[in-house]
Amino acid sequence: MSNSRTRVAVVGAAGAFGMKHLDGLANIPEAEVTVVSGTRPEPTQAVAEKYGVPHAVVGLDAVLERDDVDAVILATPTGLHASQTQAVLAAGKHVQVEIPLADSLADAEATLAIADASDLVAMVGHTRRFNPSHQLVHQRIAAGEFNVQQMDVQTYFFRRSNTNAKGEPRTWTDHLLWHHAAHTVDLFAYQAGKIVQANAIQGPVHPELGIAMDMSIQLKSESGAICTLSLSFNNNGPFGTFFRYIGDTETYIARYDDLVNGRDEPIDVSNVAVSMNGIELQDREFIAAIREGREPNSSLRQVIDCYRVLGALEEQLA
Repeated sequence: MSNSRTRVAVVGAAGAFGMKHLDGLANIPEAEVTVVSGTRPEPTQAVAEKYGVPHAVVGLDAVLERDDVDAVILATPTGLHASQTQAVLAAGKHVQVEIPLADSLADAEATLAIADASDLVAMVGHTRRFNPSHQLVHQRIAAGEFNVQQMDVQTYFFRRSNTNAKGEPRTWTDHLLWHHAAHTVDLFAYQAGKIVQANAIQGPVHPELGIAMDMSIQLKSESGAICTLSLSFNNNGPFGTFFRYIGDTETYIARYDDLVNGRDEPIDVSNVAVSMNGIELQDREFIAAIREGREPNSSLRQVIDCYRVLGALEEQLA
């Protein structure tokens, strides 16, 4: 593996995140995308041509039977993540699945068991671990220069219809708890320690989408730090997730890959990693872990506690 490139398939390539992964992989010399897969031939072929990928196929099975694929990146609908991750591992290929690993705790635990029984790299796209803004905070925590006292996080979108990040119709329904909360629940534990207490309340369920459009989550970690997470699909701008770290020595505010202090002074994060793109850094970790034969940051084992917390919160909300 050290000489030849790692051969990667991107499944769900024509979607918003499939293309983000293809953009990131294009910057990784050790990776070679040999095949892209989608649900419809025409858009999948168009993506293959755009990125210079030699093969375009329909479905996951057509990927798993190929002998020119070492690793698979799944950028597919949430409801498929667990079963598809299990299928990739059963086919003997390394896997990175987009967040969330699953939309139920039972599926997450079953997938972890299969990953643990293999000697394959299995990771989940918990991008916040890789964003340079959050990496810098993590480095300062590890160096003993900063301790989280409280995180205040707002995850706000306007999504009263089923559309994706590109504004296109979706075939599946996104979820505040199992998708968007997963980012922050995992990040809080990554920065402040294992979560020991969690509470949630939610607003009314949308009559057509069948999901709550507003949610509030409280977390407490073993270090004593607390986190307040507000989520909404009713918010008409600005969109995205905004993180405020209140610590013992400083306050940091992270917006995706940007970071400022509590006085709104920009902090240079350009030297934190080889890229400013969290998705690319996530993919670099995946490829490096495969080539070095090690567990990646954001492995299934490392993120399973996040899904155990989400499972407990789901029970509370029910």
